Amino acid sequence: MLKFLSRVRIEFNALDPRTTASMEFLAQCNARKAKESNPACQVVVKRRTDDHPPQITVTFVNGVEEMFDATATPAQDIRNMILEKGQMLETEQMFKEAGEKWPVVIPEEELSQSFPGTKKGPAAAWNAVVNVL
Repeated sequence: MLKFLSRVRIEFNALDPRTTASMEFLAQCNARKAKESNPACQVVVKRRTDDHPPQITVTFVNGVEEMFDATATPAQDIRNMILEKGQMLETEQMFKEAGEKWPVVIPEEELSQSFPGTKKGPAAAWNAVVNVL
């Protein structure tokens, strides 16, 4: 997860009962495997003393910053969102390194073409029957 991030900032009040997701996410960030995936990722913890809700702010390696409300979003959901966006970053990087344009735009006419080895679905068969009648 950390391999896609350059910085993680976790803010919470330790006495606040809403800190569950923040603490769980912090534990995931401090896991040996996560730290080994990107030792340069900076993990910052800000312990608050006010009633500000727990929040997690992540900065991706491309500089995009995203903030999560840790009271409404479970740590696993935050992790999954980071992994999905990270995979998109990897795909984008692969296309750019190959000299291809990103995002990939597939023309509408290509989307409706059939390809060798694919079967026509029930809708295509139904349309053929209707056309015969």
